Amino acid sequence: MSLYKRPDSRIWWAAIRLPDGGRVCRSSGTANRQEAQEWLDHVRTDLWRIHRLGERPTYKWQDAVVRWCNEKAYKATALEDQAKFQWLDGYFRGRLLHTITRDEIQAIGAAKARESSRATANRYLGLVRAVLKAPSVTLYPEAKRRVRWLTKEEVLRLLHALPPHQRQLTRFALATGLRQANVLGMRWSDVDLDRRTAWVHADEAKGGTAIGIPLNDEAIAVLCEEMGKHHDSVFTFRRRPLAYANTKAWRNALRRAGIEHFRWHDLRHVWATWHVMAGTTLGELQELGAWKTEAMVKRYAHFAPEQLRKAADRLATFWYTGPKEAVGEAPQVPESLVPAVGIEPTTNGLQNRCSTN
Repeated sequence: MSLYKRPDSRIWWAAIRLPDGGRVCRSSGTANRQEAQEWLDHVRTDLWRIHRLGERPTYKWQDAVVRWCNEKAYKATALEDQAKFQWLDGYFRGRLLHTITRDEIQAIGAAKARESSRATANRYLGLVRAVLKAPSVTLYPEAKRRVRWLTKEEVLRLLHALPPHQRQLTRFALATGLRQANVLGMRWSDVDLDRRTAWVHADEAKGGTAIGIPLNDEAIAVLCEEMGKHHDSVFTFRRRPLAYANTKAWRNALRRAGIEHFRWHDLRHVWATWHVMAGTTLGELQELGAWKTEAMVKRYAHFAPEQLRKAADRLATFWYTGPKEAVGEAPQVPESLVPAVGIEPTTNGLQNRCSTN
Protein backbone atom coordinates (compact mmCIF):
# COMPACT_ATOMS: atom_id res chain seq x y z
CA MET A 1 0.00 0.00 0.00
CA SER A 2 1.35 3.39 -0.94
CA LEU A 3 0.01 6.90 -1.04
CA TYR A 4 -0.44 8.80 -4.26
CA LYS A 5 -2.22 11.85 -5.64
CA ARG A 6 -4.52 11.97 -8.61
CA PRO A 7 -3.69 14.56 -11.28
CA ASP A 8 -6.85 16.55 -10.62
CA SER A 9 -6.85 16.34 -6.81
CA ARG A 10 -4.86 17.64 -3.82
CA ILE A 11 -6.07 14.72 -1.66
CA TRP A 12 -3.87 11.72 -0.91
CA TRP A 13 -5.19 8.33 -2.02
CA ALA A 14 -4.05 4.76 -1.41
CA ALA A 15 -4.39 1.57 -3.44
CA ILE A 16 -5.27 -0.96 -0.74
CA ARG A 17 -5.05 -4.72 -1.15
CA LEU A 18 -7.80 -6.51 0.77
CA PRO A 19 -7.36 -9.81 2.71
CA ASP A 20 -9.35 -11.69 0.06
CA GLY A 21 -6.91 -10.60 -2.65
CA GLY A 22 -9.07 -7.82 -3.99
CA ARG A 23 -7.93 -4.26 -4.39
CA VAL A 24 -9.67 -0.98 -3.69
CA CYS A 25 -8.67 2.67 -3.98
CA ARG A 26 -9.62 4.90 -1.07
CA SER A 27 -9.28 8.58 -0.35
CA SER A 28 -7.58 9.67 2.85
CA GLY A 29 -9.73 12.80 2.87
CA THR A 30 -6.73 15.05 3.55
CA ALA A 31 -4.08 16.92 1.59
CA ASN A 32 -1.63 16.62 4.48
CA ARG A 33 0.93 13.85 3.81
CA GLN A 34 1.50 13.04 7.49
CA GLU A 35 -2.22 12.79 8.25
CA ALA A 36 -2.70 10.61 5.19
CA GLN A 37 0.08 8.27 6.34
CA GLU A 38 -1.49 7.97 9.79
CA TRP A 39 -4.78 7.12 8.14
CA LEU A 40 -3.12 4.46 6.00
CA ASP A 41 -1.43 2.93 9.05
CA HIS A 42 -4.84 2.63 10.72
CA VAL A 43 -6.23 0.96 7.61
CA ARG A 44 -3.41 -1.56 7.63
CA THR A 45 -4.05 -2.34 11.30
CA ASP A 46 -7.78 -2.73 10.74
CA LEU A 47 -7.23 -5.06 7.79
CA TRP A 48 -4.82 -7.21 9.82
CA ARG A 49 -7.32 -7.54 12.69
CA ILE A 50 -10.08 -8.43 10.24
CA HIS A 51 -7.95 -11.04 8.50
CA ARG A 52 -6.17 -12.54 11.52
CA LEU A 53 -8.67 -12.09 14.34
CA GLY A 54 -11.91 -12.35 12.42
CA GLU A 55 -13.18 -8.94 13.53
CA ARG A 56 -15.93 -7.27 11.55
CA PRO A 57 -14.75 -4.38 9.34
CA THR A 58 -15.57 -0.89 10.51
CA TYR A 59 -16.26 2.00 8.19
CA LYS A 60 -16.14 5.71 8.76
CA TRP A 61 -18.50 8.36 7.51
CA GLN A 62 -15.91 9.50 4.94
CA ASP A 63 -15.70 5.97 3.53
CA ALA A 64 -19.43 5.92 2.91
CA VAL A 65 -19.40 9.41 1.40
CA VAL A 66 -16.57 8.59 -1.01
CA ARG A 67 -18.31 5.43 -2.13
CA TRP A 68 -21.60 7.29 -2.59
CA CYS A 69 -19.98 10.07 -4.63
CA ASN A 70 -18.21 7.54 -6.86
CA GLU A 71 -21.37 5.52 -7.45
CA LYS A 72 -23.59 8.57 -7.99
CA ALA A 73 -21.18 10.68 -10.03
CA TYR A 74 -23.60 10.49 -12.98
CA LYS A 75 -26.32 12.43 -11.12
CA ALA A 76 -27.12 15.91 -12.40
CA THR A 77 -27.20 17.02 -8.74
CA ALA A 78 -23.81 15.48 -7.85
CA LEU A 79 -22.28 18.88 -7.07
CA GLU A 80 -25.24 19.77 -4.86
CA ASP A 81 -24.76 16.48 -2.97
CA GLN A 82 -21.10 17.32 -2.41
CA ALA A 83 -22.05 20.71 -0.96
CA LYS A 84 -24.45 18.98 1.45
CA PHE A 85 -21.74 16.51 2.47
CA GLN A 86 -19.41 19.39 3.32
CA TRP A 87 -22.02 20.72 5.76
CA LEU A 88 -22.68 17.25 7.21
CA ASP A 89 -18.95 16.66 7.74
CA GLY A 90 -19.12 19.14 10.59
CA TYR A 91 -21.18 16.56 12.48
CA PHE A 92 -20.04 13.18 11.12
CA ARG A 93 -16.39 13.55 10.11
CA GLY A 94 -14.28 10.78 11.65
CA ARG A 95 -17.33 8.95 13.02
CA LEU A 96 -17.73 5.19 12.64
CA LEU A 97 -20.97 4.38 10.86
CA HIS A 98 -22.23 1.99 13.53
CA THR A 99 -21.96 4.74 16.18
CA ILE A 100 -24.28 7.17 14.36
CA THR A 101 -27.74 6.92 15.93
CA ARG A 102 -31.17 7.76 14.57
CA ASP A 103 -31.76 10.33 17.32
CA GLU A 104 -28.51 12.05 16.41
CA ILE A 105 -29.51 12.23 12.73
CA GLN A 106 -32.91 13.68 13.64
CA ALA A 107 -31.24 16.28 15.86
CA ILE A 108 -29.00 17.32 12.97
CA GLY A 109 -32.09 17.59 10.76
CA ALA A 110 -33.71 19.85 13.35
CA ALA A 111 -30.60 22.05 13.37
CA LYS A 112 -30.78 22.39 9.58
CA ALA A 113 -34.50 23.18 9.74
CA ARG A 114 -33.82 26.02 12.19
CA GLU A 115 -31.02 27.31 9.99
CA SER A 116 -33.05 27.25 6.75
CA SER A 117 -36.37 25.41 6.39
CA ARG A 118 -37.98 22.01 6.86
CA ALA A 119 -37.94 21.40 3.12
CA THR A 120 -34.18 22.03 2.99
CA ALA A 121 -33.66 19.85 6.06
CA ASN A 122 -35.48 17.04 4.26
CA ARG A 123 -32.97 17.19 1.39
CA TYR A 124 -30.14 16.66 3.89
CA LEU A 125 -31.96 13.96 5.86
CA GLY A 126 -32.82 12.14 2.66
CA LEU A 127 -29.16 12.13 1.64
CA VAL A 128 -28.04 10.79 5.03
CA ARG A 129 -30.78 8.16 4.93
CA ALA A 130 -29.63 7.00 1.48
CA VAL A 131 -25.94 6.87 2.39
CA LEU A 132 -26.47 5.02 5.66
CA LYS A 133 -29.36 2.92 4.32
CA ALA A 134 -31.41 4.04 7.30
CA PRO A 135 -35.10 4.13 6.31
CA SER A 136 -36.09 4.68 9.95
CA VAL A 137 -34.99 8.31 9.66
CA THR A 138 -38.21 10.31 9.27
CA LEU A 139 -38.62 13.41 7.12
CA TYR A 140 -40.62 16.50 7.94
CA PRO A 141 -44.08 16.85 6.40
CA GLU A 142 -43.96 19.47 3.67
CA ALA A 143 -46.92 21.67 2.90
CA LYS A 144 -47.51 22.62 -0.70
CA ARG A 145 -45.97 26.02 -1.18
CA ARG A 146 -47.18 28.87 -3.31
CA VAL A 147 -45.19 29.55 -6.42
CA ARG A 148 -42.78 32.34 -5.47
CA TRP A 149 -42.50 34.95 -8.19
CA LEU A 150 -41.75 38.64 -8.53
CA THR A 151 -43.47 41.59 -10.16
CA LYS A 152 -41.67 43.58 -12.85
CA GLU A 153 -41.04 46.36 -10.35
CA GLU A 154 -39.43 43.94 -7.88
CA VAL A 155 -37.21 42.49 -10.60
CA LEU A 156 -36.03 45.97 -11.59
CA ARG A 157 -35.16 46.72 -7.95
CA LEU A 158 -33.25 43.45 -7.70
CA LEU A 159 -31.31 44.02 -10.92
CA HIS A 160 -30.37 47.51 -9.76
CA ALA A 161 -29.09 46.11 -6.42
CA LEU A 162 -27.01 43.30 -7.95
CA PRO A 163 -23.31 43.62 -8.88
CA PRO A 164 -22.73 43.50 -12.67
CA HIS A 165 -21.75 39.82 -12.97
CA GLN A 166 -24.74 38.68 -10.89
CA ARG A 167 -27.03 41.00 -12.84
CA GLN A 168 -26.05 39.29 -16.09
CA LEU A 169 -26.74 35.84 -14.64
CA THR A 170 -30.15 36.96 -13.41
CA ARG A 171 -31.12 38.61 -16.70
CA PHE A 172 -30.20 35.45 -18.63
CA ALA A 173 -32.11 33.21 -16.20
CA LEU A 174 -35.22 35.39 -16.51
CA ALA A 175 -34.93 35.33 -20.30
CA THR A 176 -34.43 31.57 -20.66
CA GLY A 177 -35.80 29.88 -17.53
CA LEU A 178 -32.65 27.77 -17.22
CA ARG A 179 -31.66 26.26 -13.90
CA GLN A 180 -28.72 27.67 -11.97
CA ALA A 181 -26.25 24.94 -12.94
CA ASN A 182 -27.07 25.31 -16.63
CA VAL A 183 -26.67 29.10 -16.58
CA LEU A 184 -23.35 28.88 -14.72
CA GLY A 185 -22.15 26.10 -17.03
CA MET A 186 -23.11 27.82 -20.29
CA ARG A 187 -20.20 27.70 -22.77
CA TRP A 188 -19.70 29.58 -26.01
CA SER A 189 -19.53 26.25 -27.86
CA ASP A 190 -23.16 25.70 -26.80
CA VAL A 191 -24.38 28.99 -28.29
CA ASP A 192 -25.31 29.83 -31.90
CA LEU A 193 -26.11 33.52 -32.10
CA ASP A 194 -26.93 33.37 -35.82
CA ARG A 195 -29.65 30.79 -35.20
CA ARG A 196 -30.57 32.43 -31.87
CA THR A 197 -30.26 29.09 -30.11
CA ALA A 198 -28.34 27.54 -27.21
CA TRP A 199 -28.13 23.96 -25.97
CA VAL A 200 -27.87 22.08 -22.71
CA HIS A 201 -26.45 18.61 -23.27
CA ALA A 202 -28.20 15.54 -21.88
CA ASP A 203 -25.46 14.84 -19.32
CA GLU A 204 -25.86 18.39 -17.97
CA ALA A 205 -29.66 18.49 -17.86
CA LYS A 206 -31.55 17.55 -14.71
CA GLY A 207 -34.02 15.42 -16.65
CA GLY A 208 -31.28 13.63 -18.58
CA THR A 209 -32.57 14.91 -21.93
CA ALA A 210 -30.83 17.46 -24.15
CA ILE A 211 -32.51 20.88 -24.18
CA GLY A 212 -32.66 23.32 -27.07
CA ILE A 213 -33.11 26.91 -25.87
CA PRO A 214 -34.61 29.53 -28.19
CA LEU A 215 -32.94 32.85 -27.38
CA ASN A 216 -35.12 35.95 -27.22
CA ASP A 217 -33.87 39.52 -27.62
CA GLU A 218 -32.99 39.87 -23.91
CA ALA A 219 -30.94 36.66 -23.90
CA ILE A 220 -29.13 37.73 -27.08
CA ALA A 221 -28.36 41.12 -25.54
CA VAL A 222 -26.81 39.52 -22.45
CA LEU A 223 -24.67 37.17 -24.56
CA CYS A 224 -23.42 40.02 -26.73
CA GLU A 225 -22.42 41.97 -23.63
CA GLU A 226 -20.48 38.97 -22.27
CA MET A 227 -18.73 38.16 -25.52
CA GLY A 228 -14.95 38.36 -25.42
CA LYS A 229 -14.58 38.14 -21.65
CA HIS A 230 -13.60 34.44 -21.64
CA HIS A 231 -12.62 31.96 -24.35
CA ASP A 232 -14.89 29.17 -23.06
CA SER A 233 -17.32 30.16 -20.30
CA VAL A 234 -20.09 32.68 -20.96
CA PHE A 235 -20.47 34.02 -17.41
CA THR A 236 -17.37 35.00 -15.48
CA PHE A 237 -16.12 37.14 -12.62
CA ARG A 238 -12.66 38.70 -12.86
CA ARG A 239 -12.03 36.57 -15.96
CA ARG A 240 -12.76 33.31 -14.15
CA PRO A 241 -15.83 31.07 -14.69
CA LEU A 242 -18.49 31.51 -12.03
CA ALA A 243 -18.99 28.52 -9.76
CA TYR A 244 -21.86 29.78 -7.57
CA ALA A 245 -24.82 32.11 -7.95
CA ASN A 246 -26.37 31.95 -4.48
CA THR A 247 -23.57 34.01 -2.93
CA LYS A 248 -23.34 36.65 -0.24
CA ALA A 249 -23.57 39.31 -2.97
CA TRP A 250 -26.87 37.78 -4.15
CA ARG A 251 -28.32 37.68 -0.63
CA ASN A 252 -27.21 41.25 0.11
CA ALA A 253 -28.88 42.43 -3.09
CA LEU A 254 -32.15 40.77 -2.09
CA ARG A 255 -32.00 42.58 1.24
CA ARG A 256 -31.30 45.94 -0.39
CA ALA A 257 -34.16 45.39 -2.84
CA GLY A 258 -36.55 44.54 0.01
CA ILE A 259 -37.28 41.04 -1.33
CA GLU A 260 -37.81 38.25 1.22
CA HIS A 261 -38.13 34.46 1.01
CA PHE A 262 -36.71 34.30 -2.49
CA ARG A 263 -34.17 31.76 -3.75
CA TRP A 264 -32.08 31.85 -6.90
CA HIS A 265 -34.09 28.91 -8.27
CA ASP A 266 -37.24 31.02 -7.93
CA LEU A 267 -36.07 32.98 -10.98
CA ARG A 268 -37.28 29.97 -12.96
CA HIS A 269 -40.72 30.38 -11.36
CA VAL A 270 -40.72 34.06 -12.31
CA TRP A 271 -39.89 33.15 -15.92
CA ALA A 272 -42.64 30.52 -16.08
CA THR A 273 -45.22 32.77 -14.41
CA TRP A 274 -44.53 35.67 -16.77
CA HIS A 275 -44.78 33.32 -19.75
CA VAL A 276 -48.23 32.11 -18.72
CA MET A 277 -49.39 35.66 -18.01
CA ALA A 278 -48.21 36.66 -21.49
CA GLY A 279 -50.35 33.95 -23.11
CA THR A 280 -47.94 31.02 -23.45
CA THR A 281 -49.91 27.76 -23.24
CA LEU A 282 -49.01 25.13 -20.68
CA GLY A 283 -47.97 22.78 -23.49
CA GLU A 284 -45.58 25.38 -24.88
CA LEU A 285 -44.27 26.13 -21.40
CA GLN A 286 -43.58 22.44 -20.80
CA GLU A 287 -41.48 22.31 -23.96
CA LEU A 288 -39.63 25.55 -23.18
CA GLY A 289 -38.85 24.51 -19.60
CA ALA A 290 -38.01 20.88 -20.49
CA TRP A 291 -40.38 19.49 -17.86
CA LYS A 292 -41.03 15.79 -18.35
CA THR A 293 -44.61 15.75 -17.10
CA GLU A 294 -47.59 18.04 -17.53
CA ALA A 295 -48.13 18.01 -13.77
CA MET A 296 -44.96 20.07 -13.32
CA VAL A 297 -46.40 23.01 -15.28
CA LYS A 298 -49.96 22.88 -13.96
CA ARG A 299 -48.85 24.79 -10.86
CA TYR A 300 -48.66 27.86 -13.10
CA ALA A 301 -52.12 27.44 -14.67
CA HIS A 302 -53.89 29.75 -12.21
CA PHE A 303 -51.81 32.68 -13.44
CA ALA A 304 -53.67 32.70 -16.75
CA PRO A 305 -57.45 32.74 -16.14
CA GLU A 306 -57.69 34.94 -19.26
CA GLN A 307 -56.93 31.91 -21.42
CA LEU A 308 -60.13 30.26 -20.13
CA ARG A 309 -62.33 33.33 -20.52
CA LYS A 310 -63.70 32.19 -23.90
CA ALA A 311 -64.68 28.88 -22.37
CA ALA A 312 -66.34 30.68 -19.43
CA ASP A 313 -68.21 32.98 -21.84
CA ARG A 314 -69.78 30.03 -23.65
CA LEU A 315 -72.18 29.52 -20.76
CA ALA A 316 -73.17 33.17 -20.78
CA THR A 317 -73.94 33.13 -24.50
CA PHE A 318 -75.81 29.85 -24.05
CA TRP A 319 -78.57 31.40 -21.92
CA TYR A 320 -77.99 35.16 -21.63
CA THR A 321 -79.40 37.21 -24.52
CA GLY A 322 -78.89 40.75 -23.23
CA PRO A 323 -81.35 43.22 -21.66
CA LYS A 324 -84.94 43.35 -22.92
CA GLU A 325 -86.23 46.39 -24.77
CA ALA A 326 -88.69 47.14 -22.01
CA VAL A 327 -87.03 49.10 -19.22
CA GLY A 328 -86.91 47.34 -15.88
CA GLU A 329 -87.58 43.89 -17.29
CA ALA A 330 -84.62 41.71 -16.34
CA PRO A 331 -83.73 38.49 -18.19
CA GLN A 332 -84.97 35.29 -16.62
CA VAL A 333 -82.33 32.99 -15.20
CA PRO A 334 -82.89 29.25 -15.65
CA GLU A 335 -83.70 27.58 -12.35
CA SER A 336 -80.82 25.12 -12.81
CA LEU A 337 -78.34 28.00 -12.48
CA VAL A 338 -79.82 29.46 -9.29
CA PRO A 339 -78.34 28.05 -6.06
CA ALA A 340 -80.69 25.92 -3.99
CA VAL A 341 -80.35 28.28 -1.01
CA GLY A 342 -82.47 30.81 -2.85
CA ILE A 343 -79.94 33.62 -3.26
CA GLU A 344 -80.79 35.49 -6.44
CA PRO A 345 -78.04 36.79 -8.71
CA THR A 346 -77.60 40.57 -8.66
CA THR A 347 -78.53 40.97 -12.31
CA ASN A 348 -79.19 44.71 -12.11
CA GLY A 349 -75.85 45.30 -10.47
CA LEU A 350 -74.08 43.46 -13.26
CA GLN A 351 -75.93 45.53 -15.87
CA ASN A 352 -74.91 48.80 -14.21
CA ARG A 353 -71.24 47.76 -13.82
CA CYS A 354 -70.82 46.51 -17.39
CA SER A 355 -73.02 49.12 -19.09
CA THR A 356 -71.45 51.09 -21.96
CA ASN A 357 -74.12 53.86 -21.88
